[in-house]
Amino acid sequence: MSAPELSPEELLAAEFALGLLEGEALLEARGRLAREPHFAARVEWWEDRLAPLLDELGGAAPAPELWARIERAMAEGGRPGEGATGEVVLLRQKLRYWQATAAMAMAASIAALVFALLPLLRGPSDPPVAPADRVAGPPLVASIPIADTPLRLAVTYIPDSRELLVSAAGLTADGVHDHELWLIPDQGALRSLGVVKPGRAVRVALDSETAAKIHAGSRMVLTREPLGGKPPSAEAGPVVAEGAFTST
Repeated sequence: MSAPELSPEELLAAEFALGLLEGEALLEARGRLAREPHFAARVEWWEDRLAPLLDELGGAAPAPELWARIERAMAEGGRPGEGATGEVVLLRQKLRYWQATAAMAMAASIAALVFALLPLLRGPSDPPVAPADRVAGPPLVASIPIADTPLRLAVTYIPDSRELLVSAAGLTADGVHDHELWLIPDQGALRSLGVVKPGRAVRVALDSETAAKIHAGSRMVLTREPLGGKPPSAEAGPVVAEGAFTST
């Protein structure tokens, strides 16, 4: 299976269009927008296609006064000389967790939204994907929680092109292990869906036999493996996360 990645320029343009950039990345994008017509055209492309879809997403952010009350409570309990109480320390920890969870949930939603449009990135010179056994249908999505963390693996399957789109935003490599995604078919052995690329969004072309086994409700597991993925002669490693496809 091949796993072509969205180019850094395309990711930057999409993230700028979605308002996800900040700091140096935002300054870089603004600079390129001003001096590079091609980059400006890519930003406009993403804005034209994402804006109508984003308008349909309901607001899920907490009221601004909620964060203000939490921050005020932390400030009052942690002034210099008074020492932070156990309750305030716990509150700080919960605040960081809630903020991280909200950010990852939004990232997973945005990833699924962006990935659904990835086939449109093919230029007019690219050969059309037309497998004889193509199955038309809406994309299937899955948001797989990673152990006891707020991190999630966003997975989207596009039946029309038999492509799997995997976003591992927020995940970092430990230099010792890789994680491999597996499909649990209704019958038969596990089928590898590829090694996850920490911090990256990748597109994986599936073979027809594997693609035919994916449907709404299909389950997946994520296993911890040696670098490079499961060795051919070894059993799959321990399961660290699991989830299932749902229709959009």
